Amino acid sequence: MKGMAKTSLPIEVRGDNRQRLGMPPAQFLRDYWQKRPLLIRNAFPGFQPPLQPDDLAGLAMEEAILARLITHDDKRDRWTVRSGPFKEEDFASTPPRDWTLLVQDVDKWDADVAALLDAFAFLPTWRVDDVMVSYAEDGGGVGAHVDQYDVFLLQGIGQRHWAISNDPAAPKDFRLDVELKQLASFEPTHEWLLEPGDMLYLPPGIPHDGVAVGNCMTLSIGMRAPSKAELTGDLADFIAERLADEDRYTDPDLAPATAAGEIDAAALARVRASVPTASALDDDTLADWFGRFITRYRSAQTIAGPARAMTVPALEKHLAAGREFLRHPWARLAWVRHGRHARLFASGHAYDTNTSFARAVCANPRIDAKTLDGADVDVLLALVNDGVLVPSRGR
Repeated sequence: MKGMAKTSLPIEVRGDNRQRLGMPPAQFLRDYWQKRPLLIRNAFPGFQPPLQPDDLAGLAMEEAILARLITHDDKRDRWTVRSGPFKEEDFASTPPRDWTLLVQDVDKWDADVAALLDAFAFLPTWRVDDVMVSYAEDGGGVGAHVDQYDVFLLQGIGQRHWAISNDPAAPKDFRLDVELKQLASFEPTHEWLLEPGDMLYLPPGIPHDGVAVGNCMTLSIGMRAPSKAELTGDLADFIAERLADEDRYTDPDLAPATAAGEIDAAALARVRASVPTASALDDDTLADWFGRFITRYRSAQTIAGPARAMTVPALEKHLAAGREFLRHPWARLAWVRHGRHARLFASGHAYDTNTSFARAVCANPRIDAKTLDGADVDVLLALVNDGVLVPSRGR
């Protein structure tokens, strides 16, 4: 282990059959759960793996099993990812080192693996996702990465070198040249060699990298952690399914429009009252969502931009010649006040611009140089290249 940060709480403890976490569960949950990593030496004393590598390979050959075979060409730093089901010849053709077999949900298929979860009964059962088992030959791994959920990494066979970073400022950008979500850079703050029965706990967001030292097998007990986007989307669907179709947006208090295309404060207040989950949104977020939504709503066609993008000089030449830009017949436009400026919406897209330009574009289906006095050239060009406005061919 190197680079240990100064802290009043240890990052490494020793467990036993009585306290697998090296402490009472309540203390672990208070001090470590979703807060900081912890290495527990001897968490499972005398650990005997519930299955062998050949058993794992057999599971990976089944049609219903989610399995991946990951190979690393160390000299070229190239990664290859293949998905199962696999055949015997797939394993026979693996290189002598630097490869890993990952099998998900092994606890659903093997009762002995499922029995391991009894040791985690201090957690709500609905929080536990699965036991993923990985077998790796010397040098095998999946590269430095970050998980968005809690995980307990239990060493089953052989040794694995683990490196982590608990630096809050550690970069978390991904490499763009590999299929796996690997970190572009990784500087560990702690390193360990795990033996059978040792277990490493990692909360979400901790960069880590595990590499097999010789042949090894690791069992990963991962937690369910739905994203807020998943929760919100599913809740919205759940609510929508229970609302009557005839229960619609209404505006019996509607006053005459003063600016073409503007979604005013009164309209947004009606939207907030109409949508069950809208009360959680601030005004800007509500306006941004509704502007995008209402300019997409019930549009039967998708607008496509021109085959060749227009440039600023070409746009200025077009206007100087007295020609117009015509609003695409399927384009829908609206705008909201955004501080001292405006946010213009067109067919589900948003453009930040000035108020006079937003009003002019919404009010006029035919746009020329006079109409665009004080135009936002960048946004005008974006509208043309997004297909919202179409250049006229002549007069």
